Amino acid sequence: MKAAIFEDLDQIVVRDIPEPKCGEDEAILKVEACAVCGSDIRIFHYGNERVKPPTVIGHEVSGVIVDVGEKVTRVKIGDRVALGADVPCGKCYWCQNGMGTNCRLNYAIGYQFPGGFQEYMLLNQTTLDYGPVTRITDSMSYEEAALAEPLACAINGFELSQFGLGKSICIIGLGPIGVMMLELTEVFGASRVFAAQRSKHRLDIARRFLPSARFISTEEEDLVETVMKETDGEGVDLAITAAGTVKAHEDAIKMVRHRGFVNLFGGLKNQPNLCIDSNLIHYKECFVMGSHGSLPRHHEKAVSLIDNGRVHARDYISKIFPLKDIREAFKYHESRKGLKVIVKPGL
Repeated sequence: MKAAIFEDLDQIVVRDIPEPKCGEDEAILKVEACAVCGSDIRIFHYGNERVKPPTVIGHEVSGVIVDVGEKVTRVKIGDRVALGADVPCGKCYWCQNGMGTNCRLNYAIGYQFPGGFQEYMLLNQTTLDYGPVTRITDSMSYEEAALAEPLACAINGFELSQFGLGKSICIIGLGPIGVMMLELTEVFGASRVFAAQRSKHRLDIARRFLPSARFISTEEEDLVETVMKETDGEGVDLAITAAGTVKAHEDAIKMVRHRGFVNLFGGLKNQPNLCIDSNLIHYKECFVMGSHGSLPRHHEKAVSLIDNGRVHARDYISKIFPLKDIREAFKYHESRKGLKVIVKPGL
């Protein structure tokens, strides 16, 4: 079978490898779609301590089950499924108490477990026992289903930030996951939505998904000043960063209201240190937190929202590439011309 092997930094090669064989507690997935994530690009360029080359990355995956071991009951041959990335170990304190994103083993598809940039992939026993393996309806395309993984991460971020009905929000950064957060504000019942982005091109794309939001070009307006002025000096209930910049994180803390939440969702690549006035946190009595990944229940909710048309996954797909052109897919993602890029191993 064909697989895109991540061999070293900036080196990924499509070549033939043996098809995986199914053990008694395992299953084989024929990969129909694997979306490119910013995390894949960071692994490609900078590596990750959980990823040991040579291996296959890619964690936004959907496909069909083509083989199952004799002890497997969770899935059957012919099931159409979407996969989340984060796989709880199922045995530690965090996993047994519903907080698997804090598991010390921190298993994930496309990290310790081979990912979706290949024609067939093995779903091991841990993934089948505890991981996000969600059946999809016949009406949902595989391309749409692959996008349930990033959507699940956004759902987890909103949930941990206690975001809900009647609350205000500012989303800083309108890449794919920032736009997903835009759509989620309607699902969660937001009262007012601010959305900030430097790139005019990204702003124009995002406007199509929630025209009622207040869009702020950070090249033309001061973000903190604008939000504070338009909330009568109160700030927002949730300031969440979907951009990996120091300024986004620092601005979020400045614009949050008293007793509000700041979610530092966007990870920082090279320089994670912030310069903040701790008195802002002290006197606002605000909550500064982070979130990453998702739990299987978030993935199930994400699949349901896409299936019910509450999140318009099809509209995120900008371009589809065959596996042999994976380097071109990565380049297109990095160009930021669109939102999501899909790799289809079967093309």
